[in-house]
Amino acid sequence: MVLNARDAEQRGARIMVRTKVISAMREGDLWRVELDGETSDTIYAKALVNAGGPWVADVVRNVARQNSAEGVRLVRGSHIVTRKLYDHDKCYFFQGADGRIIFAIPYEIDFTLIGTTDAEHLDDPRSAVCTPDERDYLLKFANEYFTETLTVDDVVWTYSGVRPLYDDGAKSATAATRDYVLSLDDAGAPLLNVFGGKITTYRVLAEDAWTKLARFFPDAPGKWTAGVPLPGGDFPVDGVANLIAELRSQYEYLTEAWAKRLVKAYGTDAATLLGTAETAADLGRDFGATLTEAEVRWLMTKEYAREATDVVWRRSKLGLRLSEDQVAELDAYMVAQRLSEAAE
Repeated sequence: MVLNARDAEQRGARIMVRTKVISAMREGDLWRVELDGETSDTIYAKALVNAGGPWVADVVRNVARQNSAEGVRLVRGSHIVTRKLYDHDKCYFFQGADGRIIFAIPYEIDFTLIGTTDAEHLDDPRSAVCTPDERDYLLKFANEYFTETLTVDDVVWTYSGVRPLYDDGAKSATAATRDYVLSLDDAGAPLLNVFGGKITTYRVLAEDAWTKLARFFPDAPGKWTAGVPLPGGDFPVDGVANLIAELRSQYEYLTEAWAKRLVKAYGTDAATLLGTAETAADLGRDFGATLTEAEVRWLMTKEYAREATDVVWRRSKLGLRLSEDQVAELDAYMVAQRLSEAAE
């Protein structure tokens, strides 16, 4: 979602990373919002959109201090990443004896992603991990279909997240609605609370959210995002191969895999990132797995990265390819860069 932040910034938004909203109170026709973190400030807003995900209800009650019975139920979805299981680029969907569906998807060129589970999560959202039972469930499920038996040794990484489903009173997590719910509190300066939602439909959700708020901003433009590309996405849907070929033609030192990774991550911005570098050495330090100093600087200045985890897991999945020592070296470099910038 960092590209949405970049796009918003280019259109005049102020992006404040690692900053927490600690309180929001109505003052007349405005919201007074107190911030703490990398940015500590007091700002005023004509409207608030609470897209807190798993924390949306906490923001309603404990930050904005509004009385509301609405809430979310957290459903944990866990995934496993294995070595590459097949050579084509198609996705498989499998149905198990319990009636559930899982998928197997080509992942990061050399791996296969298998998911997902669907379990009630009652703890802090940040504590979500793929449990051994969930890992074994996915392995057993996949083994009903793949001819070669998968074992724990084939799993190279696991991850888990929580889906904040609107609490509609369903008896189980599986039965809970997957539809998002937009709840508008307009008893004063408007507060729009977003319950549920997912990345595959977020632009539709955003347009629906704007429909709820549009009457408070009569001079603002209407819906416009549906056909507008995010930064780096200004090329045809079927133009990826051409973009890779153009990048390799312009920068002859790029391997096919390297160029493919850059295009996947940055689209047309890949050429801007590489700039005038005539050799790989011109891109600065090599951190491993084709991650260069030039790319790290781009991620720090353009995509708000602060530490190695941001780069190798949140902005990419290069953590699958880098050693612990390489990640530590990257983290030390980024800390030094931040200290140097702060001293200037």
